[in-house]
Amino acid sequence: MRLQPSSVRVRLTLWYTVILAGIVLALFLAVFFSVKASLIRHLDRDVESEFQAIAQVLAEEPNELSEFETEGAGRAFQVLKMNDVLFETPAFRQSGLRVADPATPTPARTVKSPAGTRFRLKTGPAGPDLALTVAVTEEPVRNVLRTLMIIFMLALPAGLILAALGGSIMAGRLLRPVDLMAARAEKISTENLSSRLPVEDPRDEFGRMANVINRMLSRLEEGFERLRRFTADASHELRTPLTVIQSVGEVALQENLDAAAYRDRIGSMLEDVARLSRLVDSLLTLTRADAGAPALRRKEIDAARLVTQAVEDMRPLAEEKRQDLSLSAAGPVPIQADEATLRLALVNLLDNAIKYTPTSGTIVVKLRVRDKETFIEVTDNGPGIPIEHAGRVFDRFYRVDQSRTGQAGGAGLGLAIAKWAVEANGGRIELENREAGGSTFRLVLPHIL
Repeated sequence: MRLQPSSVRVRLTLWYTVILAGIVLALFLAVFFSVKASLIRHLDRDVESEFQAIAQVLAEEPNELSEFETEGAGRAFQVLKMNDVLFETPAFRQSGLRVADPATPTPARTVKSPAGTRFRLKTGPAGPDLALTVAVTEEPVRNVLRTLMIIFMLALPAGLILAALGGSIMAGRLLRPVDLMAARAEKISTENLSSRLPVEDPRDEFGRMANVINRMLSRLEEGFERLRRFTADASHELRTPLTVIQSVGEVALQENLDAAAYRDRIGSMLEDVARLSRLVDSLLTLTRADAGAPALRRKEIDAARLVTQAVEDMRPLAEEKRQDLSLSAAGPVPIQADEATLRLALVNLLDNAIKYTPTSGTIVVKLRVRDKETFIEVTDNGPGIPIEHAGRVFDRFYRVDQSRTGQAGGAGLGLAIAKWAVEANGGRIELENREAGGSTFRLVLPHIL
């Protein structure tokens, strides 16, 4: 089972301490072996110097070895002649050292005595039939290394404890912005989406993360605001026809009417039911669009045929208002689109133009191709759209004249549906006000060459 602290601060402190311990250990080992090598080199020089001095005495005044030994108390060396001991100091005798092959010269090496003491030993010829062995104790070197080890063993735990405390404090200060962001985020709900996370330094990683979360909160706030507005507007639009239906039904029940009057009341109620059905259908379309459904079946279609059919389907509504609905289209014009969805956009634009174009007005639909794009334009000579409203006419439930309700004004969903339908097919919708009055809605779609 793997144990891992849940706190990032603890994990950072542990990692910091472990890494620091590894670095200190590596540094100590490097220093330790460097000091050891340096001390051994100095000791080897002492052994070599001792060896040369004794060899010189043997060569020049061999009878003065005893005097030479007394000059340096504790000197340990042995002189063999034909494998027989010619001279041996008490220190060498007491050490119990044995030379394996004194006739063979060897460089300085470490030898352990039977008593456990380590000596630096050098053996080599010192004259005719003479073999000299010099031993220098390594205890001073061992003492230095032992002291160094003790210092490290005492200093490392204390240093790691201080490092852990410092690392914990540093990690705490480093993670303080996260704690502040978490505390602030804990208090954010749908009722106060306007709150934002604190940003101490926008240049560091935490600052950038806080800015990203704040931008996300802004989008959520905007989305919730649209949802609240959408819910309120939908409730209002649904309540109006329901209220009319209820009122007409209640009045009809209270009055004693003949069959013709009842048919008139029922007809009025059915008109509101039809309006209510259209509103519900529009809401379902936008809801499915927000949910990413329905899946579009884009294929190659003839835009001229699609526009012609849509115009002919809407012509009876225009004729009721004695409007002149004309079409200018050169065909065929191939485009890649979902036919049903694109037709929905065009029908909503035509319905919007017929509603707001006065009686005996004109509506012109044009289809043209330019710069690898297909343009479908619906132009009317109605009152036009004031420039301050132009940027919001595609919002849901938005109406330029808020006093327009019922059959005359619609629910304000037609242009929103048209915008979604065109963008879902890879195009865009544009609005252009005409100087002579009226407006032009333009669908722009990529053209297939």
